[in-house]
Amino acid sequence: MARAMLEYTKTILSKVSFDVILFKKELEKAVNRLLPYELEELRVWLQSFTNQNPELSDCLLLLNI
Repeated sequence: MARAMLEYTKTILSKVSFDVILFKKELEKAVNRLLPYELEELRVWLQSFTNQNPELSDCLLLLNI
């Protein structure tokens, strides 16, 4: 189930990427919800995702990158 939560989180973040504020809120929820190793996977995914969407790069700070 843990893997499902990570995939669900990535799906939600992709869908709300049009709004930076909403994206940050969902990312904060994910940080509180996911396990440490899942956060590392999310961090890698987020770095790649923000390369495609540079307006979201400030959100990397939420994961302490």
